[in-house]
Amino acid sequence: MGTQASAWQLFWPKPEPNEPWATELNDWHDIADLERRCGVRSGAPILLDAAGNYDPTIGRFMASGAFSSLAEGTQHSYTLDYRLFFSFLAHRNKSWREATPDDIDDYEHWRRRDEANPSPIGGSRWNRGIAAINRLYEWAVTRGELIRSPILKHTITTHDRRTAEVPTALAHDARSADVKWLTPRAYRKWRDIGLRGYNKEGLLREDYRGRCDARDASFTDFMKESGLRRRELGALFKIELPEISAGVAFPHGYVPYAIAKRAQRYFWVSRRALSAAYAYCSTTRAQAVKQAQQTGKYQNLRNKIIATVSNDRRTIMYSSRGEPRRVPLDAVDARMRQSLFLETADGLEPLQLWLTETGLPMGYTSWNVVFRSANERCHDAGLDLWCTPKMLRHSFALQMLVSIQYAFIRRLGLDKAERDYITEIYGDAWSLVKDLLGHRSIETTKSIYLEPVSGLRLDALFTGDVIEDVSDLIIRVAEHKELILDLTR
Repeated sequence: MGTQASAWQLFWPKPEPNEPWATELNDWHDIADLERRCGVRSGAPILLDAAGNYDPTIGRFMASGAFSSLAEGTQHSYTLDYRLFFSFLAHRNKSWREATPDDIDDYEHWRRRDEANPSPIGGSRWNRGIAAINRLYEWAVTRGELIRSPILKHTITTHDRRTAEVPTALAHDARSADVKWLTPRAYRKWRDIGLRGYNKEGLLREDYRGRCDARDASFTDFMKESGLRRRELGALFKIELPEISAGVAFPHGYVPYAIAKRAQRYFWVSRRALSAAYAYCSTTRAQAVKQAQQTGKYQNLRNKIIATVSNDRRTIMYSSRGEPRRVPLDAVDARMRQSLFLETADGLEPLQLWLTETGLPMGYTSWNVVFRSANERCHDAGLDLWCTPKMLRHSFALQMLVSIQYAFIRRLGLDKAERDYITEIYGDAWSLVKDLLGHRSIETTKSIYLEPVSGLRLDALFTGDVIEDVSDLIIRVAEHKELILDLTR
C-alpha cells in the first residue's frame, strides 16, 4: 500500500517553535480557543480523512482518559498506528466503524508478510499496533459507539493465576529483549566518531566542520550516565540541572511529572556528565542565545510566552491569553516548554536546556536525527557501531547492576557463604536499578533492560583479580552475550 489519495492525514495543532513554518500560522492561542470550542483536548493530535473530514468520535476518544492518560510518546506512536490502519481501511472503501475480523487478519498479513509492503514489521511492532487499535475499539464499544469490536479475543491465565482477555491477533514471535547494549569503550568510540568528528585513529578529521558537537556529546554522555529517557532529558529546563556540590559523585535531579513517562521521580547523574552539560551551557548554548538575541530572533517569534520562575524554582508565572497564570513547574509538558522564555538583562532566553544551532528550543524527537547521523558517520568510517537513545538507557542499567554486584562480591570482601546470602537477596540490587530507571515493575527491569545477565552468574566473572574499572567487567559480560555491542564485534 503506497501513498495514495485515500490516506488519512495527521495534524498537531500547535507547531514546534523551531519549525520554520511556525510563524506563518495564526497565533497559537487562537488555535487553543478554537480547540476548546470544538471540544478538542489542547495539544491533542487530529486525524483527518483524505477529504479533510474530522470524525468527532475519534476526537472524543483522543480527548478521553483512555488515550490522554498514556505517556506522550505512546500517544504519538498510537496515533501513527491509527492513521496507517484507517488508511488501510480507506483503500477498501471502509471506515474504521465498518472494520471486521477479516480486515484485521488482512491488515496483519500486509503489515508483516505481504511482498507488496516495502517495510514489513516484526512481532513486537505488530503487537504495539494491535494494542493501539484494541484500545480504540474497546473505548468505542464501552461508550455505545459500536456494537462489537473487530478485535477477536481469547482467555489466558496469567502468571499469578488470574484470567485475562487478550487479542487473538497478537504475534507469538515478539521478542521482549530485541535491543542491544553498548560497552563503555564502544560507546566512547561511537560518540567520538559519530558526534565529535574524530577518525578511527582518534584524530580530528581535517574535513570535519562540527557546529553542535559539544551539545550532542554532552546530551549522550548525560543520558548514558543518568538513564533518563529521551523526552525526560530532551525537555529539561536549564534551571532543572542538578547543582554540583563538593564531594558528591552523583548529584541528583528531578524529572517533572509532565515529561516523565508515568510519574515524577528523582534521577542521579555522574559529576563528569553534569559538568559537561554546564560547560555546554556556558559555551555553545550561550553563543547561540547571544546570536539569537542580537538578530531579534526571539522577539520575532509569535508563539513565545514570557515567563518568570519562582525563587524556589517550583512554579512559573506566564500569560498565554492576557491572563497571568501560576503553574507548577511539574505540570508544564514538553510542548509548552518549547514556548517559554525568560526576560534577562541581555534579552529573551529560552528556558529549555537544549537548543538548536540558531538558539531555538530543540524538540526532543529531533534527537533521533542526531543519533541517525552519528550512526551513518560510524558506518562511513567502516565501524560496525550504532546507538539509539534506548540503548544508552539500557547500557546505564547494565552498568549499574554490574557495579552494584561487584561492590557486593569483591570490594566488600565477601566470602562464598556471604556471597550466597547476597544471592538470596539479589532482588535488592534489582530494586535499586528499577528505581534509578523509574520503572513501576521490577519485572520490566529484569526481563527487558537487563536480559544480558539473565541466567548468567555474575560471581563467575570475578576471577580473583582486582578490577579497577567496572567497564572491564562489562566487557567480560559482553563475551558471553551477543546482544552487547563491543568493539570486537
